[in-house]
Amino acid sequence: MKRRTFLGAAMSAPMLSTAAWSQEPLSMWARSDVANVIRPFVDTFNAKGKTQIKLDIVVAREMVQKYAAAAAARSAPDFLLLDLIYTPAFASADQLQDLSPWTKEMPYFESLSPAHRKLGELDGKLYGLPFSAEGSVLVYNKKLFREAGLDPEKPPKNWGEITDAAVKIRALGGDRYGYYVPGAGAAAFRFLPVVWANGGEVLSADGKKATIDSPQLREAIGFYRDLWAKKVMPESVVADTGPDALTGFAAGRVGMTITGAFAIGVLTTRYPDVEFGVTPIPGKNGGFASFAGGDNIVVSRGTRRLPAIREFVDFAYSLEGQSLLGKYGSLPVRGDIAAAALKENDPRYLTVAEAVNKGGRTPRSSVYNDLFNSLNGPWVTLHQRAIFGNDVDGAIAQAQATFQRIINEAN
Repeated sequence: MKRRTFLGAAMSAPMLSTAAWSQEPLSMWARSDVANVIRPFVDTFNAKGKTQIKLDIVVAREMVQKYAAAAAARSAPDFLLLDLIYTPAFASADQLQDLSPWTKEMPYFESLSPAHRKLGELDGKLYGLPFSAEGSVLVYNKKLFREAGLDPEKPPKNWGEITDAAVKIRALGGDRYGYYVPGAGAAAFRFLPVVWANGGEVLSADGKKATIDSPQLREAIGFYRDLWAKKVMPESVVADTGPDALTGFAAGRVGMTITGAFAIGVLTTRYPDVEFGVTPIPGKNGGFASFAGGDNIVVSRGTRRLPAIREFVDFAYSLEGQSLLGKYGSLPVRGDIAAAALKENDPRYLTVAEAVNKGGRTPRSSVYNDLFNSLNGPWVTLHQRAIFGNDVDGAIAQAQATFQRIINEAN
């Protein structure tokens, strides 16, 4: 990878005696986005009185650079929670410990979030294990469904049903709209599942080839263009980078939008009067997909604390650990015990967990931010130009070329 210079050279941890290692607490980093989950989680683990963890919270946007610098300076933590999208880059840079031997001892390994596992794999080895999860789903306003003559207990199962529901809700008039999609941002989390649910791909499995120009993606764009043409979305969506999507829904003005599990907590605590349902994001003729977010557990290459770190991993995958994730606002990553782990939670969380564990996907790329996250990047530009503009062919051709150029420059 040409970007190995950015990530830093792989370095081994300083040599300490076994006795010194056993007396020192494990050093662990986590990004600020998951602070509300990981702090009480680590407190519970430490209270058991065995292995102790010293947790440091790192500002999310600084995590990649800080960890790369720490690895180069031989001061990396024993392990950390890393946004799963960055696992391939650090694994390719030879900075992470191979955890493959552990998987042979995990009878539940195949039930762990497939998207997290996929991004943790490299050349037949595993460098990242799932810790926390988030997923995109379709939320819908049951009150608006009822007022529009729709069954609020039967959410849309395909694109045709979404369009039909959106048109009927818009027909209620006023400032009530059937569908909402931010036009200028957050496009990966919300729009990629629409493409995937239709059988499409935007990258090859190894992330080295762009596959933007496909019939499946063109159909997904056509689906959204049709919603826009039918005026079931407010004009404000064109300039929205993401924050306003849930605002309109919470105010009862939007019938359907794609969001994440976090919205369940926001809506139930801040807007208790909103009657809403949660359902997987469907494809043209059925099926579903979800953008799987969250964090992987990764271990710094060369650490001598593997047995102690394994204690934490085993606790995280226990029913107690998975239940703690649910309690503090994350989704469990073990599909086989997700229902038991979430039994004390709002049942709508289980819908998201099942969507992630059965249909969760995450693009594999060492240049993910450049491709998908940048507000001026090719994916957001494609999303805006193709859906709201007049040159679909040109927008797709530009995205395909820009994707491939960015990928080629990084390899």
